[in-house]
Amino acid sequence: MNTINLKSLALKFSYNSDSLHLSLLDQTLLPHQEKWLDIKTTDQMIDAIKKLQVRGAPLIGVAASLQLAQAAFLDFNIDALGQQADALCAARPTAVNLMNCIDRMKKNLISEKSKSSFIQTAIDLFKEDVELCEKISLHGAGLIQDGDNILTHCNTGGLATAGFGTALGIIRKAYDSGKKIHVYVDETRPLLQGARLTTWELEKLNIPCTLITDNMAAQLMSLGKIDKVFVGSDRIAVNGDFANKIGTYSVAVNCHYHKIPFYVAAPFTTVDPTCRDGKDIPIEQRGAGEVRGAQGSFGDVIWAPEKISVYNPSFDVTPAKLTTGWIMDKGVFKQEDILKGCFS
Repeated sequence: MNTINLKSLALKFSYNSDSLHLSLLDQTLLPHQEKWLDIKTTDQMIDAIKKLQVRGAPLIGVAASLQLAQAAFLDFNIDALGQQADALCAARPTAVNLMNCIDRMKKNLISEKSKSSFIQTAIDLFKEDVELCEKISLHGAGLIQDGDNILTHCNTGGLATAGFGTALGIIRKAYDSGKKIHVYVDETRPLLQGARLTTWELEKLNIPCTLITDNMAAQLMSLGKIDKVFVGSDRIAVNGDFANKIGTYSVAVNCHYHKIPFYVAAPFTTVDPTCRDGKDIPIEQRGAGEVRGAQGSFGDVIWAPEKISVYNPSFDVTPAKLTTGWIMDKGVFKQEDILKGCFS
């Protein structure tokens, strides 16, 4: 068979009858080092997900699926693959895209019992995410006007998806269409995905941007310097409540007070039909070291007492009533149309 090559900003995959190779860009080392990790086992992939070497709800789901394809290529044992799939699902409990992708892989495993079909399903998930990102970007770009100043939180670009991204993909599409825009980037505590990753992507795209700390957003809004806000999501409940990187809720509250449009962008795979509202979304608690200090290509820094108690939820939930619109691959939806739009 001919070699199948899949490549995104943060993932490389190649497959033919003789070999299968998967590698990830280590996002913990950005923006100063661009190092690729060769992934050879499920345990390595789980470790990469937990350490946020690979991150972003859509990309995690795709990467985990391709790793299962790798495991199947090496040893097509249905029982063992099912166990590895369950272990991958548990690596990031908030990101529903991971569960959706793994569920699809497991369904194929049970129904087809075919190595080639199982591997093809993972390949299809990659290609579908690229298409979903393109559709989201097209629907959302029309909401941006020439001259807009935009705020975004965390990272929602090519480092978080197999395609160009969700919220950042929208911004990219608007910029590529010739609109003169400027992006304010929340640093996004505690892991600084905005400062480290979003600024890195925007610089590569030559999109004008300014980095701010998370607690500066309200002041900028009060000065009339923010026209619109676009963020991503790791899970959306059927009523429109959604989980995103911690700090998103604060941005939404500030937008509501200052009457600034606040949009969430995500593929339909981010909607969880089993979640009635935000209270049903599980929130991952992360290690205290991420708040006591920082780790990265610069080394380890500790600025707080080593034994101080820490509260470190990875996500918060933004209520639907604070959201202007949900930008998805099938269009821009109001709250009452989310389920109908995604599953019709």
